[in-house]
Amino acid sequence: MSDASAIREFPYRLIATDLDGTLLRSDESVSQRTRDALASATGAGAAHIVVTGRAVPWTRHILDDLGYEGLAVCGQGAQVYDAGEHRLLTSVTLDRQLAGVALAKIEAEVGPLHLAASRDGLDGDVLVGPGYALAGELPVTPFTDASDLWSAPLNKIYIQHPELSDDDLAEAAREAAGGFVTVAMAGEGIVELLPLGLSKATGLSLAARRLGIKAAETIAFGDMPNDIPMFAWAARGVAMANAHEELKAVADEVTSSNEEDGIAVVLEQLLP
Repeated sequence: MSDASAIREFPYRLIATDLDGTLLRSDESVSQRTRDALASATGAGAAHIVVTGRAVPWTRHILDDLGYEGLAVCGQGAQVYDAGEHRLLTSVTLDRQLAGVALAKIEAEVGPLHLAASRDGLDGDVLVGPGYALAGELPVTPFTDASDLWSAPLNKIYIQHPELSDDDLAEAAREAAGGFVTVAMAGEGIVELLPLGLSKATGLSLAARRLGIKAAETIAFGDMPNDIPMFAWAARGVAMANAHEELKAVADEVTSSNEEDGIAVVLEQLLP
């Protein structure tokens, strides 16, 4: 079979995958089956782009471990990162004045919040304030003085509430401050305030344009509500079995879980 015929038989030119809960298993590994399926798809002419809510400093080590050298969309679409060159191509920062207003409006409705924030840049710190519960062993910088939160450009602010569920907090934040920031729920305990209008679709469209690929040529995989804009942009959206119900409701297909090689299951069916 010629390369040209292989490309014609594989129906998508771009495979966009979320990381946590999608490409990665719970131990942050990628199964050999999924690696092989992605390698076969890229060998058949498709490109693979990682699209994650993690900012570059929390993503880079995973991409390096995978031997990933393509483009990655990080920070909920704020950053387009060239993993092969370890270079940040684009970066969108949060208007700190608007973010301060948004926080004040949210806290006026629900009470005090626990806060964290991701600073901009290839080596931007993640600042974590008192009471904020962080999952995993990712590197962070504690802060106690609120002024430290605003002392350098930010990609996003993380918010937690001592009593409200993630869904209820995200809904309350949108109602109180949706005109100032974008509110995204990216995982358990992860509700984020982003630049207004920013989403994974924003960054993915920029990365795809660099590759000369269109939305109509894209299949996307994800597991959380922050993947909804990416599904709306792509031609096909595939939710993992472990996905949030809001994402399953808008998905074109539900595959196996991230622990059961859900991405590979779909790609193997599409491969020549």
